[in-house]
Amino acid sequence: MSLNLNLGDYKRRNTIPVKVGNISIGGLNPIVIQSMTNTDTADVNATYKQILDLANAGSEIVRVTVDREESAKAIPYIKEKLLKNKCNVPIVGDFHYIGHSLLNKFPDCAKTLDKYRINPGNVGFREKKDIQFSSMIEVAVKNNKPVRIGVNWGSLDQELLSNLMDKNSKLKKPLDAESVTKKALIVSALASAKKAEDLGLKKEKIIISCKVSELKILVEVYEKLAKDCNYSLHLGLTEAGMGIKGIVSTTAALSLILSKGIGDTIRISLTPKPNGDRREEVYVAQEILQNLGIRSFAPKVTACPGCGRTTSKVFQELAEKIQIYIRNQMPIWKKKYNGVESLKLAVMGCIVNGPGESKNADLGISLPGTGETPTMPVFIDGKKTHTLRGKNITEDFKEIIHQYIEKKYKKNKDDFISLLWKKFKIQCIVQNRPLYKYDLFKKNGFLLIKNK
Repeated sequence: MSLNLNLGDYKRRNTIPVKVGNISIGGLNPIVIQSMTNTDTADVNATYKQILDLANAGSEIVRVTVDREESAKAIPYIKEKLLKNKCNVPIVGDFHYIGHSLLNKFPDCAKTLDKYRINPGNVGFREKKDIQFSSMIEVAVKNNKPVRIGVNWGSLDQELLSNLMDKNSKLKKPLDAESVTKKALIVSALASAKKAEDLGLKKEKIIISCKVSELKILVEVYEKLAKDCNYSLHLGLTEAGMGIKGIVSTTAALSLILSKGIGDTIRISLTPKPNGDRREEVYVAQEILQNLGIRSFAPKVTACPGCGRTTSKVFQELAEKIQIYIRNQMPIWKKKYNGVESLKLAVMGCIVNGPGESKNADLGISLPGTGETPTMPVFIDGKKTHTLRGKNITEDFKEIIHQYIEKKYKKNKDDFISLLWKKFKIQCIVQNRPLYKYDLFKKNGFLLIKNK
């Protein structure tokens, strides 16, 4: 396994695109961020609220557990509440053990979901396995729904694994158990995908994942999987763990895979703290993609680590508050401002690197050093423009950020015309009805002008 991370040679693997609701996965489409709720899906309000929070944080697809009849019944009502709130994030149903029964018994659930996730290791045993898997695929075909065939190290098809182990033991040079298990993951995923195709599910409706909890094994499995097929691939280090351990191991694993151009959608499987913020997995996914230079999601905040020159806590507190401010504002900013995610901020603590980093950022602010009363020069586009003092530095800096964004990134009519040309190659607009009457054009500054 190669552990080289060379983004200078980054070239995205071209896969078969899959449409999931309003989101396109694979091909050369942007890598999609997925998350999963941890509410009881049967609790409509709790699940709806968490999906909305995840979507507002930047999750482009949200998976929910559909584990029993009450959960299946709840799906249409959850979707209805989301649409009423103008949230059309695709919802994926996660099925295990009785998925075939739930999809057939509750057709409204099957129709409402934007994608089904099926684990070949958890669809049934022996003769029931093929029957129940086929039943779920047939529902997907009937409702024109895509399917993620998600194989997991911890729930691998034991019958398949046992057969491969038996065959391996008869070889002159048998492989070790780990190698056979890795092979079983890939065989299970590809054989299940082939069976789904045989049942009428088109290739452009299939996504594959092979999740494990060990970094090295995960990278090797996806390298092999990418060579053996052109299906769209979902990435994730399963059971990554809690806190720093989970974040570091997931970041390391996914960065290695993504740097090889492998992966079309990702999920960060962090163990949340009790009553913790589920959105953390979305933020981590965004940071991975943004720091790899693959996608941009929010303004980048550079902040120094602190040292003996920064005994004042002002800059640490400011950096934290600004980071929170940006996250909370991004759902609004994305709608109002073009390109705001490219904004670069610096919040620094002393004169060693502070002025330089502040000048290199679009907006920068820095304390002179140890023990002083809060006095912070502000740099805008490389030039010192303000000096902030006193107790209101945070709010004052927020206002400077807001004014800068308003001036630099505000959408206008000309931006809209440029977008029409760049994205749709529209060169001419014919007014059969005044454009200002359409919401799309009203939002972009088209006004009624009466001839005198």
